[in-house]
Amino acid sequence: QGLSNVQIIFFFVLCPCVCAYFYQNAGKETCVYPLPEPHDLFQASQMRFEDFQRDLVRLRKDIKACTSQVEKVCSSSDEENLQPFKGKMDTFLTQGGHQMKHFQLFYEPMGVCFLELTVLFSVKAKSGEKEISPNSLFCIWHEFSSDFKDQWKKENKAILKERLKVAEECFRQVKEKSAYSVKPKHASGIVSGHF
Repeated sequence: QGLSNVQIIFFFVLCPCVCAYFYQNAGKETCVYPLPEPHDLFQASQMRFEDFQRDLVRLRKDIKACTSQVEKVCSSSDEENLQPFKGKMDTFLTQGGHQMKHFQLFYEPMGVCFLELTVLFSVKAKSGEKEISPNSLFCIWHEFSSDFKDQWKKENKAILKERLKVAEECFRQVKEKSAYSVKPKHASGIVSGHF
C-alpha cells in the first residue's frame, strides 16, 4: 500500500507490543484503542510553538489592559456603585492571572520535551526548515495511527468472531450433554378411559 520504511518499522516494532495487550481485552468493554487518536495527532502536527508564544504575550497584554481599565472605572466611580463590579472583576482577573501562569508553566517545558522526543526518535528537520517542527514528527505518527486504527478494528472484529465461535461451540456441547429424551405419557387412569 505504499508504506514508507518508517511506517513499516513502526508496524513491526509496535504492533506486537500493542497486540499483546490488546488480545487480552479484545471484544470486551475494556478494549480501548491503545494509541492516540489520529485526529488528535493531526491537530498536534498543525501546532506551532511560535503561536503559543504569541498567544502568551497577547494574553499577558490583555490582562494588563483589563486591569488598568478596571482600575480606571473603579477610581472614577462612587464607592456605593463599585460592588458587584469590582468583586467580579477582581475574581475574573485573578483567575486570568492564574490561568496565564498555568499556561506559562505548561509552555516552557513543552518545547524541551518536544526536543527530547525528537532526539529519542531521531527525527530530522525537513529540507528547507531550520528546526524540527511538530509537523515533522506528528505527521508520521498520524499516518501510522490511522493505518493502525484500521488494522486494529479488523483484528478486534476477527478476535470477537473467534471468541463468539468458541462460546457457541461450548454452548452446543453443553446442550448436547444435557439433552434428555421426553417419553410420551402412557394413557392410563380414569380420565384416559373416557376419551
